[in-house]
Amino acid sequence: RTTSPTATAGLRGASAAGPSPAAAAPPDRRPPPMTDAPILVDDQARVRTVTLNRPEALNACNEALYDALAQGLIDAGADPSVAVVLLTGSGRAFCAGTDLVEMAARVMDPDNFVEGTHGFLGLIDALVDFPKPLVIAVNGLGLGIGATILGFADLAFMSTTAKLKCPFTSLAVAPEAASSFLFPRLAGHQAAAWMLLSSEWISAAEAHDMGLVWKLCEPDDLLAEAHRHAAILAAKPISSLVACKRVMVAPLRAEIAAARERENQCFIDLMGGPANSEALAAFAEGREPDFTNLPPGW
Repeated sequence: RTTSPTATAGLRGASAAGPSPAAAAPPDRRPPPMTDAPILVDDQARVRTVTLNRPEALNACNEALYDALAQGLIDAGADPSVAVVLLTGSGRAFCAGTDLVEMAARVMDPDNFVEGTHGFLGLIDALVDFPKPLVIAVNGLGLGIGATILGFADLAFMSTTAKLKCPFTSLAVAPEAASSFLFPRLAGHQAAAWMLLSSEWISAAEAHDMGLVWKLCEPDDLLAEAHRHAAILAAKPISSLVACKRVMVAPLRAEIAAARERENQCFIDLMGGPANSEALAAFAEGREPDFTNLPPGW
């Protein structure tokens, strides 16, 4: 197969479960945003709150959202008035991974698919290179990139009603976003292995026990608590915050780059194979995939 990393990036973080995550999502406790921009930006006391804003799609990432979030991180990193970024989601989800509707369009009609400026890979580049503290508030379900992005959080808060899933084996693909390195480092080998190999939901309590998130909050308290901690950081000199993060992350950079390269190659090897084809067909047909009749080795 000759699938490129760019062509395959659209599948990363997608859910194979179809409509079921929506049914399982916790109730929305905030009014819906009044704009259709992919992200919402709000600045208060040197804390820039970035809100993923596709609530009707559970904040699933299409090219527009990947581009907006990547550019938002780049802009915040360069803005001298911003000390900390706080990332959360609108509605009842944090982020439902890659938009499977758009991914299907990419696969079925690649000649007419319009690539984003940054896309998935550009977003991960922006996360790797973001120089300032990144605080994440997981307000609802997080699938795929909505879970693996926690590997790049400096502080992560999670609603007690939220949950996470890495559906890579359900889609018959490989991990993403250096999670094959970052998750074992954060959670230990066995907890990370369960999350990456099983494609099962992980509760907020389990995510906290694993070390993927720092603090659990009641849903109504989540944003206030995350912002309170972000504001404490933002009151410090930006130069010192940047220096602290730089020296903390420096020993990990080579390993993150190597993990991403391995993951991308595995993704290319698996994309379009018999198992992945069955997973995508099952999603399109609204059924569970059957991996029991695949060719040997798949």
